[in-house]
Amino acid sequence: MLVIHPKDKTTDMLTVLYEGSEHTRIAQDCGSNRLNHILHHTPKAERIMLLGHGLCKGLYFRANEEAEEFDRIIIGHPQAYHLRRHGGNLIGIWCHAVDFAREEGVHGLFSGMIISEMSEAEDYGIVTNKEDMDKTNRILFARLRRLLDDGIPLHEIPARLEILNDEKSRLAVFNYGSFYYL
Repeated sequence: MLVIHPKDKTTDMLTVLYEGSEHTRIAQDCGSNRLNHILHHTPKAERIMLLGHGLCKGLYFRANEEAEEFDRIIIGHPQAYHLRRHGGNLIGIWCHAVDFAREEGVHGLFSGMIISEMSEAEDYGIVTNKEDMDKTNRILFARLRRLLDDGIPLHEIPARLEILNDEKSRLAVFNYGSFYYL
C-alpha cells in the first residue's frame, strides 16, 4: 500500500489506518516529478491512501514543519491523472477530499469535512472539547481500519460507518456521515 500522509501532529490519529500493515509512506514533499513517477508505477491492485489536511484543491503539507499554516499542495491537479488511472482503489481523507475527487474525476472512498481541530468544531457549531473530539476520532478511524482489514468493499464503507456510530453525539454524527464513495 502506498500512503501519502504528510507529517502533522493534528492528523497523527490517521496512522491507525496503516500502522502494522505493509506500506510505503511518503511523509514530506519529494517533488512533483518524483511523486508522479511513484504514482505512475504503483500497481493498480495496490491501494493508495491520501491522508492529512487539505481542501478541494488537494492534500496539503508544510514546507516548514514548525509553521502553523500549510503552504504547499502535495496531491493536487498535477497528480490527478495518475490517481484517475489507478481506478477506485483510493482512500482520501482530508477536509473536502470528496470535492477534489469530484472536480478531478477520481474514484474511491473520500471524506467530506472531518472535524479534527477545535477551531473546526467552532466553525461548524459543534460543541465539544479536545479530549472528546480526539477520542471520537480515534474510535472512528479504528473502526474504519477494521472495515478495511475485513475486506469490506470501499463502496459499502460509508453506510457501514454510519451503522457503527454508537456514540450519536453531534460530532460523531457529523464525522461518521462524512464519507463518500465515488
